Amino acid sequence: MISPVLTSPADERLASPRAQAVSVADIPKLTVQQIADLPARELARLQREADASLQKAKGMIAWLDGALSIRYRDRARQARAEGEKHNGTVRFEDDGVTVVADLPKKVEWDQRDLADLVERIKAEGEDPRDYVEVSLKVSERKYGSWPAHIRSLFEPSRTVRAGKETFELIVEKEGI
Repeated sequence: MISPVLTSPADERLASPRAQAVSVADIPKLTVQQIADLPARELARLQREADASLQKAKGMIAWLDGALSIRYRDRARQARAEGEKHNGTVRFEDDGVTVVADLPKKVEWDQRDLADLVERIKAEGEDPRDYVEVSLKVSERKYGSWPAHIRSLFEPSRTVRAGKETFELIVEKEGI
């Protein structure tokens, strides 16, 4: 089944977007196929405008988050203290609005100390996997510079997957 997003215009007046200029506000009214059918220069313009809108929205969110922090951080700190919590989620009311303040816990472990502890646990005859999760990583840049005989040892353990493809449209001439 073909997705209606690809084939069904939400707004029939935009059924042929090539006939008129498309604004960023029109994008949700078009199918993905209609957008794909736009001229490359139009796509480049829309991409720039959408990116500018996104950056502006991110700036507004940061500004609003700052204001919320100024307004509520002391009350959230007080609510955590009353609950004998250093972090986590607390709730309180402000003029009929429930404020949910979340201060996530961020734990960092010293990797050298953990490696030493893993060795101590092994030396005592216990399995460190019962206590710690071990994750090994290989830098792709370093892997590429290894001698072939070392790379060949690691090759069976290596899986390469493609990430999300992106496209940047660059218009050579100004004035679009």
